[in-house]
Amino acid sequence: MSKPKAKHEEYGEIAKAPVFTPRFLIAIALVVVGIAWLVYYYVAVRVDPTLIPAPEAGSPKFMADLGDWNYLIGFGLLLLGLAVSAHPSTPLGRGRGVVIGMLTCFLIGLLWICTFYVFSNDPSNIPIMNDLEQYNLLVGISFMAVGFTFATRWE
Repeated sequence: MSKPKAKHEEYGEIAKAPVFTPRFLIAIALVVVGIAWLVYYYVAVRVDPTLIPAPEAGSPKFMADLGDWNYLIGFGLLLLGLAVSAHPSTPLGRGRGVVIGMLTCFLIGLLWICTFYVFSNDPSNIPIMNDLEQYNLLVGISFMAVGFTFATRWE
């Protein structure tokens, strides 16, 4: 004997789930902290290598000592937050959110790589890209990899 379907399954409706789950709040926090880390390092702490004589690095000192590792920390937090948001308990991990998250990550990765290649002769005018050099390819591919985490949730 078959089990009777719930009312929302009969009409093809998706059951409403809570939006602000703890996982989603953690994902948002990781993305925001990652972006803030990148922006703060680039604007306040980073020393422009083209200036002669080189000015003093900004504060905090530990962040200045990390140097280019700050990019790994910032992008790592950002991409980890996106990957965490691919879980079905978050709005981006279910329904249309999966497609939106997947396509957005794929497009950001593709645009990042294409922008790097177009301006690879003189990337000095593009913030963050000017410091990363060939690591820009890794950033673009990482966004695409997060897109694949969304693709595994696609039904």
